[in-house]
Amino acid sequence: MNEPNDKAIIDRIGLRFQRSNRGYARGKLRWDPMFATVAPLLATSPHGLLDIGCGLGLLGHYLRGRGFRAPYRGLDLDARKIQHARAAADADMDFTVGSATDLPEFEGNVALLDVLHYMTAEDQQRALESAAARVAPGGILLIRNVLRDGSWRFRTTLIEERLASLIGWMRTPTQHFPERAEIEPPLQSRGLMVNVAPLWGRTPFNSYLIAGRRGAAR
Repeated sequence: MNEPNDKAIIDRIGLRFQRSNRGYARGKLRWDPMFATVAPLLATSPHGLLDIGCGLGLLGHYLRGRGFRAPYRGLDLDARKIQHARAAADADMDFTVGSATDLPEFEGNVALLDVLHYMTAEDQQRALESAAARVAPGGILLIRNVLRDGSWRFRTTLIEERLASLIGWMRTPTQHFPERAEIEPPLQSRGLMVNVAPLWGRTPFNSYLIAGRRGAAR
């Protein structure tokens, strides 16, 4: 459930965007349970955040509204979305066009939200290992993704993904929906402790939050 002041935060974020993106930004922040779930895990962290597949940078804006002051770097393949993200952002938010399989040098917290299924199974493994390697001691890797489990939620999500592709919002087609067993090993091999929990909230979609934590340095 969202914090009491979330409406004001979301309204302020919406006003940062051009009218063509304003309704989407507000609706996404209001109805997607990911933001309110992820924010407490990051908002008070001293580590910066690498947001892989950041889109319009909504996570960064939302975290700023919730008190996150560490460096934020957003990365996305879609140059159009990066352009919109930069136009709406403050000077302390950095946005770059880039790929999950070719990450920049970084150490801190890492987010990989709704990205994996737009990659091949082979590229997913490379991206997971690369993202996990960039988690700092005491840091966290947060992955939100559809998991292939044959449920009615999974079938509903397939329909939603096809619609998003048809209307042109997602320019990259779906490649491979991973199973849980494909995600955990590359994170564990990089020393992360992994926890998996449902994250569909009030939506009908198949969505899980995979959190990989690295122990603090001694």
